[in-house]
Amino acid sequence: MSVKSASESNPVEVKVTEPEENFTEEPTYQPGMDWFVLRVASNKENYVRETLLRKVQIEGLTNLVGRILVPTEKTKTMKGGKQRITETKLYPGYVFVEMRLEPDGRIPQDVFFLIKETTGVGDFVGTAGRPTPMSKSEVEQMLHDARKPDEVPQVKAEFSKGDIVKIKEGPFENMEGTVDEFMPDKGIVRVLVTIFGRQAPIEVEYWTLSRADE
Repeated sequence: MSVKSASESNPVEVKVTEPEENFTEEPTYQPGMDWFVLRVASNKENYVRETLLRKVQIEGLTNLVGRILVPTEKTKTMKGGKQRITETKLYPGYVFVEMRLEPDGRIPQDVFFLIKETTGVGDFVGTAGRPTPMSKSEVEQMLHDARKPDEVPQVKAEFSKGDIVKIKEGPFENMEGTVDEFMPDKGIVRVLVTIFGRQAPIEVEYWTLSRADE
């Protein structure tokens, strides 16, 4: 069973990932529990998580349901010299639930109805009534994504030196050139273009570029 992260197809970005609160020192599994993947409606992930956590506390089911996570990352983009920070879900459409099953592999009845009566909830990954536990490697990766420490922003660049690109906006619109250098702290790419028969470097904002073959 594999749930693919949604962060692989974004444009050039400076990524800042914040840790999930209070999970840094916790174990991979709480005693007697496993992790399961719950399908939910798009953009309902945080609502489902908060609602389930509240219901579990009210109904006194903390012995059956442990942590409930929606791993996210914050991305910083620059356009027109201005910075914009957005929060992106790493696994859109999924909520990760730690819980204890019955000996026969079924969800305890109280927990089943508590979850199913929550708006936006779909089914657990697995067969009807018997969800499939995540593998240890999947749990470790998910928890790693949920509790990464604060770090210097890392750059995920769509363009590399030598790439052929096309300029989409500005005074050099529709010109093609070769990437010479990417300056993430400024959001600037130095591109080598041919002007009047001679190659010259120009600096443009990364969002004005696309690959020449697109």
